[in-house]
Amino acid sequence: MLHQIIDPILHMISEQVAQWSYMGVLVMMAIESANIPLPSEAIMPTAGILVNEGKMNLHLAALAGAVGCVFGSIPSYFLGLYGGRPFLQKYGKWFLLREKDLDLADKWVNKYGDWTFFICRMLPVVRTFISFPAGVLKAHFWMFVASTFIGSLIWCYFLTWVGIEFGKNMEMFRDIWHKFDIAIVLVGVIMFGIYLKHHLKHD
Repeated sequence: MLHQIIDPILHMISEQVAQWSYMGVLVMMAIESANIPLPSEAIMPTAGILVNEGKMNLHLAALAGAVGCVFGSIPSYFLGLYGGRPFLQKYGKWFLLREKDLDLADKWVNKYGDWTFFICRMLPVVRTFISFPAGVLKAHFWMFVASTFIGSLIWCYFLTWVGIEFGKNMEMFRDIWHKFDIAIVLVGVIMFGIYLKHHLKHD
């Protein structure tokens, strides 16, 4: 069964986070925020499981995740600030970014102002790529940093809590996963495939 392959991988991630502790959370969340699709939805819940086991602290784990998001977002912000739309037009596809994504971010900023970056930090997928448009749109740097930190902190708290609840009900979730693992993975693959097709096709 598929879970026989996935379970050891999840165990390896858990062991790695346990070994690196808060620094591991910080580094991986920084990578996630630097336009690299390393899902926070896997990192922070893993920390939450360790919180449930008494190996990490909830507040420090969430704080490490939020600080990592800030560190990872800053290079992406400046890349957008100094590279601008020409960089996006030439290399955007490698970051799963298109001109339409920037236009959408532009509309959000015009409508909601700097609150856009706070909101986007709590949205799956979008949160990974919002830093580059923020730089292109010349968002106020310190407001961007503050929005990134606060929005990411809320997101990290939520995902860590999910991990804690998962840890409390590990056997129940494993039973559900083992019964429906193929269906769960297929749905995830299909959704990610649609996302890739949508972002990699020529406009």
